[in-house]
Amino acid sequence: MNTDQRGAADMEKQQVLVLGAGYAGLMTALRLAPHTRVTLVDPSPAFTERVRLHERAAGRPDITHPLAALTRRTGIDHVAARATRIDPAARRVSTDDGRELPYDRLVYALGSRTADPGERAYTPETAAELHKRLQDGPGELTVVGGGLTGIELAAELAESHHAWKVRLITGDEVGTGLSAKGRAHVRTTLTGLGVRIEEGRRVADPDDIDTDVVVWATAMTANTGLAEAAGIPLDPGGRVRVDGTLRSVSHPEIYAVGDAAAMTSPAAGALRMACATALPSGSHAASSIIAETRGQEPKPLRFRFVAQCVSLGRRDGLIQLVRADDSPRETVLRGGPAARFKEQVVRTTVRGLRLAARRPGAVPLIPGVG
Repeated sequence: MNTDQRGAADMEKQQVLVLGAGYAGLMTALRLAPHTRVTLVDPSPAFTERVRLHERAAGRPDITHPLAALTRRTGIDHVAARATRIDPAARRVSTDDGRELPYDRLVYALGSRTADPGERAYTPETAAELHKRLQDGPGELTVVGGGLTGIELAAELAESHHAWKVRLITGDEVGTGLSAKGRAHVRTTLTGLGVRIEEGRRVADPDDIDTDVVVWATAMTANTGLAEAAGIPLDPGGRVRVDGTLRSVSHPEIYAVGDAAAMTSPAAGALRMACATALPSGSHAASSIIAETRGQEPKPLRFRFVAQCVSLGRRDGLIQLVRADDSPRETVLRGGPAARFKEQVVRTTVRGLRLAARRPGAVPLIPGVG
């Protein structure tokens, strides 16, 4: 048996368990499918485009894609259950339907969620319920959070629900990560849509706001409770600590990707939670696992930021060019062209996943993804 045959045989023996079917987890599973036995654990039957949640809140009928269609003919085994326990010593994961799933390699891709605001407030994750609430009648809606998520929600809802008065509250400036030109365009567009902006006001509790509907769009929290309970080290921000190849610093058979991982790269430094970092990290983790099974040393993640893309309703937007470390340049694209560019970027994420299903070996050739 030659070296290539031994490598292929080794890969066939590998059982890879991927927890989470978001951008990062699904990309990892699709890229690994031709090389290893892949089990994808996620309770949902569909992949949700989280970057379109503001559109769903405004009334877009569907932002999901059936997992069965995305994984057809890949050999991926989708377990429609929720992981409840990781046992690193036994290399097993328990699920809420009573299964015990063994693994040789585990990929932790459980993503993030909006910090729990309590029962009164809606969040991007409850976009469908928010849309139903908006149908009940006009009133005042307040978005809390002046980051990109809050900006997109405020613009989308103000544009689509004219009978509602929309307010945006933030403890800092609106769009603190944008350039002066970028912030100015965001303010002008939001104001033009009728959004009342209140900067420099910190809100600790939704009950502190006198409004009919509260939409909480503040900082994200990594879904790393399972990892912590299993003794997998987290960083101070609550994300899984990983090395440059995305392996856990304590359990090299465990990888973490996407929002759940405390990822860094030489050019960008610490990577923020985003679809833009999730897809490349999922692809890179797959490359690392394939390299390991071939007896090769995985390479460190190389990533640099290029732009921030912001929707400002359906007819306006902002493309903020950034340096490798995500700090803003002065160059921006605004208005209709920016809206169309953002839409193509969003569509490209799903196209990339479909490409990974059909031709996984081509993904590393895509700039910014591979």
